[in-house]
Amino acid sequence: MHAPFADLPSRWSHRFAELGPDFHTELRPTPLPAPYWVGTSQALAHELGLDPAWLQSEEALHAFTGNQLLPGMRPLASVYSGHQFGHWAGQLGDGRAILLGELATPQGPREVQLKGAGLTPYSRMGDGRAVLRSSIREFLCSEAMHALGIPTSRALCITGSDAPVRREEIETAAVVTRTAPSFIRFGHFEHFSHSGQHAQLRQLADFVIDHFYPHCRERAGNPYAHLLEAVSERTAHTVAQWQAVGFCHGVMNTDNMSILGLTIDYGPFQFMDAFNPAHICNHTDSGGRYAYHRQPNIAYWNLFCLGQALLPLMDEQQQALDALEPFKTVFPAALQQRMGAKLGLAQLLPGDEALTEQFMQLMAKDAVDFTIAWRRLSHAVAGFAAPGAAEADARRALEPVRDLFLQRDAFDAWAQAWRTRLQSQPDFDPLATQASMLRTNPQVVLRNHLGEIAIQRAREGDFSRLQRLQAALEQPFDALPGCDDLADFPPEWATHIEISCSS
Repeated sequence: MHAPFADLPSRWSHRFAELGPDFHTELRPTPLPAPYWVGTSQALAHELGLDPAWLQSEEALHAFTGNQLLPGMRPLASVYSGHQFGHWAGQLGDGRAILLGELATPQGPREVQLKGAGLTPYSRMGDGRAVLRSSIREFLCSEAMHALGIPTSRALCITGSDAPVRREEIETAAVVTRTAPSFIRFGHFEHFSHSGQHAQLRQLADFVIDHFYPHCRERAGNPYAHLLEAVSERTAHTVAQWQAVGFCHGVMNTDNMSILGLTIDYGPFQFMDAFNPAHICNHTDSGGRYAYHRQPNIAYWNLFCLGQALLPLMDEQQQALDALEPFKTVFPAALQQRMGAKLGLAQLLPGDEALTEQFMQLMAKDAVDFTIAWRRLSHAVAGFAAPGAAEADARRALEPVRDLFLQRDAFDAWAQAWRTRLQSQPDFDPLATQASMLRTNPQVVLRNHLGEIAIQRAREGDFSRLQRLQAALEQPFDALPGCDDLADFPPEWATHIEISCSS
């Protein structure tokens, strides 16, 4: 049964708040004048057990802008620290995010957080606000990643206000309501470890194990080492999924890394257009620390920082080092499994990794559009009949892919090897393989220019483009009628879009 928050105070819990004042500061959000709806996720509302009609109400509008508290809410901002761009940044914390508590849902408790709800004790030099531009990007990408099957925080809604907020220029304010099983980060552990608060460090680690990794206590040995190992494996799987869809996070600081392996804190992210392994999506990242091809190594570096933070809870340093080892095998295996599926391979064999790498190298050499290349490859398979069938049919099916490349001879050689590999599979069925690949290689991703158009229209008070884009992103693998423009090549001006940490 769906019901509004106001009728369900019994569904709220506050497990993180119960950790005590060393972990957070309780405070109320700062109201915004004359709020208005920008966007909502009806799919997430359904999962949370909320009445979709109530989600359009004035009560919900003010609650999710931070203008009023509903029964059961207990707002707070948490403290953490972290490494930013490879350097220890000291104490950080929820500078513009306020946790309202946990809501009981059919999928388990979900933390509900307002991002952009005003100053907190951890805002440092910030204003505690979010702007419409960044809020729309986070809202759309959270839901897009979820639809792609990638672990992520979710976004329930955005509210806006004409209140001015200064970034590079004066913009208008907005608040994103986002949810996750937990927003605990690597930086939470670093905070208590680096400050010598080892009792609180243990308390936090026990909290995470008890609520999210109970199996770590069921195994022999140090449970905190098992926790590090479990987080390493989850992180490896998530980053493998990023790489497989050409997603660049842009700011993989340790305070932006989820202890649950979720994708969180959408700022200067990008789904690549022209494939470039060294692509830097964050204009602030002049050194390219968080470039696409460096993301796996940065994830491991961040896990190493987490391991250092957990050392006070372990018997010896070697336990932490051993717990990090699985990343080195889990990540490449998970990535190759993903890439094999993108190529239509039902079961991986020796040599398949080279097949993947050769295609990626060809795409990089000719700066081929990442999403379009994989999608066209998916369609081409339908033209591959059983071994010995007409070569002309196969060549004809591959033409739309071949047209993307300048190095035609090199592509032809690769395509022949790929087709031979596909047809060597037992009971190879071109149509079934095509269907499988189309469920793996998306038609629509949140390209920067698509988000930019939705943002510009929203600034003018027109949210129809946002809604249309959101609907397509919620079904990224489907060829939706009337959405061809959302799956087309980016315009030339898209290459000039600059996204920074303020985004």
